[in-house]
Formats: sequence, structure tokens, C-alpha cells
Amino acid sequence: MPDFRPALLIVDLQEDFCPPNGSLAVIEGRDIAPLINKLLELPFVVKIATKDWHPADHVSFAANHEGKAPFQDFVTIENPHNRSETYESRLWPVHCVQGSPGAELIPELRASHLDMILDKGTDPRVEMYSPFYDPFLSPRVCDSGLAKALREKRVTDLYVVGLAADYCVKNAAVDAAKEGFKTYLVEECTRPVDVSAWPELKKEIGASGVRIVSFDGPEVGRLRTAQ
Repeated sequence: MPDFRPALLIVDLQEDFCPPNGSLAVIEGRDIAPLINKLLELPFVVKIATKDWHPADHVSFAANHEGKAPFQDFVTIENPHNRSETYESRLWPVHCVQGSPGAELIPELRASHLDMILDKGTDPRVEMYSPFYDPFLSPRVCDSGLAKALREKRVTDLYVVGLAADYCVKNAAVDAAKEGFKTYLVEECTRPVDVSAWPELKKEIGASGVRIVSFDGPEVGRLRTAQ
């Protein structure tokens, strides 16, 4: 199938995002590993995992803002190259600090099947949910080179899984669609932080051009017959 060159993107399946000990554990986050491992057995052109890889002074940590609390407080983040460009971002517990046990991929993930591991969130000044780039445009601060790497492999279709559905997975999928890839979010292979808001957010993600699909659906089934 020369017109079907699929890639797998596994977003932030790290210890700090998984029970029982993760500092920012997503409910049932570890439970998605078996199905993701099944996807890793399929004939993707390239299989990539991303990792949050934050410095200790990262702007997203509530601990770095006096009087601020994780989950409930927000911070205004300025483009370091253009102070007129700003956005509001939720503050989090300290998580996925570079070199810490919490930043490691969970051992349940068959990392030996991966072709590439991409670090993101390495600039302390900006939040970077998406593994493609930060939200700033004028100018952009960080570009991971992911889009270029996928194009070099002539990828046509991108399957997105991992954590968390309503933050990094969502942004990964939306940006992939913006970059022109046919993008699928495999719902059984992700979990949200805010379970109650997920049904409504799925509509928003779908409106961006991303297809939310089932592990047992034809979009994944197609992979099993790909050559």
C-alpha cells in the first residue's frame, strides 16, 4: 500500500503520569500499556515515544510560583522573544524532572520496539504539551523536529496514544492534523486527567480533523493487513 505509510506516536507514558506513585498520575494510566504493546507489534513505518523532560525550574510547576497551588491555579506565560504574545496555562505538581525516576518510561512499555524517543518540555520558560512545538507563533520558541522526521519517513497516517488524553495527547493529535497527516487517536489507548470533561473535549478534537477511533475498529484493523 504505497499510499498508506502509518506511524505510531506514544505520548508521555512515564512513571509520573501513572499510578500508584506518579506525582501527576492519571487514573488507569498504566492500564493502557498492554494495548499499546499490541500496537507496537504492528507494521508501522516508524514508532516514536515522547517524554516530558523538564528542568527543575520549569514554568509549569506550581512550586516555582509563590502562593500558587497545582491543579487549581494558572500562570501567564510570555513568549521570551516577544512579550506581547502570552497564554494562560494550568499549573501542575513537579513532574518528569530530567534524570528523575518519574521521568522514565514505564517498564510495562516494550521500549525495545521503539525507533525513536523524543524529549519535550526542556525549555524552562514555556509549556509544551505538544511534541511538535510550543504554542507560540511570533516567533515559535521550540520545534522538536518531529514533523520533519515524519516527513522524511514519508508518513501519511499518524496513530496517537498515551497520556494524558486531554492535554499532551490532544495537542499532539491536533498539531499532527495541522501538519497534514491523517491523524487517529486510539481511544482505548489513552486516559484523560478530567474524566467528566472528556466527552465534550472529544467533539473539539474531532472538529480539528482528528479521528477518534477504536482499537477494534477498521482504522487499526487496516494496520494488520498492511504490507
